[in-house]
Amino acid sequence: MEELPTPVPGPGDVLVKIAYAAVNHSDLGLLANQGRSVALPFTPGGEFSGTVVDVGDDVIGLTHGDGVFGTSRTGAFAEHIVVPAGSLLPVPEGIPLARAAAFWLSHSTAFHALRSMADVRSGEWVVVLGAAGGVGLAAVELATLLGAKVIAVASNATKLGRCSGRGAAATIDYTTTDVEQAIAIVTGEGAHVLIDPVGGALASHAIAALRADGRYVSVGCASGRPPELPAELIRRMGTAASSGCTSPFTTGATRAERRDAQELLRLFAEGRLAPLVCAVHCLETVGEALRSMADGTSSGKVLIAP
Repeated sequence: MEELPTPVPGPGDVLVKIAYAAVNHSDLGLLANQGRSVALPFTPGGEFSGTVVDVGDDVIGLTHGDGVFGTSRTGAFAEHIVVPAGSLLPVPEGIPLARAAAFWLSHSTAFHALRSMADVRSGEWVVVLGAAGGVGLAAVELATLLGAKVIAVASNATKLGRCSGRGAAATIDYTTTDVEQAIAIVTGEGAHVLIDPVGGALASHAIAALRADGRYVSVGCASGRPPELPAELIRRMGTAASSGCTSPFTTGATRAERRDAQELLRLFAEGRLAPLVCAVHCLETVGEALRSMADGTSSGKVLIAP
């Protein structure tokens, strides 16, 4: 913990007083120096909500006191953060700041996977692995909202209970149950869609329970290992293996990503989405919050309240 000068926004930037920051697997990856590295020293944290304190030149539409939420590669586990104005979105009226901090990364990833990549239709069976995690619970909630019948796969009764509370039609404890056989029993003819935020060996068991025209979408590797998908299994099942996540309103976003973002934000503003916050930590216990995600004991979203 260090006391640093309050940052000053430059042209096009906004200074935000952080109310809540969310813990994500991407934070763990940066701390482990996996993937694209970040120069030391840096403050972790990439998702947050808060209040606008100051704006730089050329910023239009944001002013002191506005509630906002947004993302940044680093810097959110702090009392203040400076970010480009384009990385912020207004908190809809009546939406708590804690809910706004827990919303965007998990729900946008899950919604893009369901809406555009898997093209989920009403009445289809959707299997969600790691269903009690941030992206997993978002996928359960959103697939149900799209009219699908969700089978949630997680590691214990408590986590599966939370999935049922978000609309899952059936649940499977993968530590005690044959996942492939259980999916076949529930669906009869196999699942239509498999959403996988976990990776590792579990995916190979679940993908074998897909229908011949089933769709598989990988949206992360919470297990720390890429999905183990034998090529012959994919060919036999006729299943498309994909990987995807969405970006907000950026120049590089595809038409589908922009459409998904607009639809998702509308659902959020209408109060139809309620991310589950399982714990709120202070800055002094950031390490504990990160460990709870790394060892899989958390479910839903873990927040930091500076």
